[in-house]
Amino acid sequence: MSFVTRFAPSPSGYLHLGHALSALTAFDAAQAARGRFLLRIEDIDQGRARPEFEAAIYEDLAWLGLTWEEPVRRQSEHMAEYAEALRRLIDRGLVYRCFRTRKEIAEAIASAPHGDAEERFTGEALPPEEEAQRLAAGDAYAWRLSLKKARAALGPAYFALVFEDETGLVRAEPERHGDVVLARKDFGTSYHIASVWDDALQGVTHVIRGEDLREAAHLHVLLQKLLDLPQPVYRHHRLVLGEDGKRLAKRDQSATLRALRESGKTPADVRAMVGV
Repeated sequence: MSFVTRFAPSPSGYLHLGHALSALTAFDAAQAARGRFLLRIEDIDQGRARPEFEAAIYEDLAWLGLTWEEPVRRQSEHMAEYAEALRRLIDRGLVYRCFRTRKEIAEAIASAPHGDAEERFTGEALPPEEEAQRLAAGDAYAWRLSLKKARAALGPAYFALVFEDETGLVRAEPERHGDVVLARKDFGTSYHIASVWDDALQGVTHVIRGEDLREAAHLHVLLQKLLDLPQPVYRHHRLVLGEDGKRLAKRDQSATLRALRESGKTPADVRAMVGV
């Protein structure tokens, strides 16, 4: 099997050391396997994406010595494809319009013992007449994946969902996410749909990303099954932490590759700093 992996940053800030670790880990893995390394720009959130940040991504990665295949896929140019993927789920009755606000969701399950209410919310569609009234009124809504309907559609196969990561085979537990948001009235897709769709379209065989995205695999393998998409192998690497012990964020300007380069650091220095 050919080896294809990718680095898929969002152009909402300058790349930092955490991004460097992820990009270098993926690139080195592709080189070792004599495989392919792809760069993808995940810019579906046009409210936060900036051209200058996208330009800086190319500049920073080239400075690190990375090369990638052209053309680079920019998600904002493929929204119609993600809408079609969502339409497949809608047509099968696997998603529903949820009109509740985040506050209403939190209040509805405030007594639940399992953590984040928004992420673990489960619900159902409104009666058709009430839904029609809410739509006519122009109310905001989110398209949520119904775990109940997904379980019914897949039957025993739902409980047999597994994925491979660095620990071996893991039984997928989509219920960790609840009825997750896949799109909104004014935002036609989500990271979840766009990511699994692009990985399949681009033939990605190995998804290499940070430990902070491990939980996403539990949901993504369900979406891959429902959309009849191939399932990649997952590998999750450690995170780069700041002085406060928390993972780096784009607001940590001192750790950006741009700042490090301007301070005189070399690509070899960056590799040493992130341990690859």
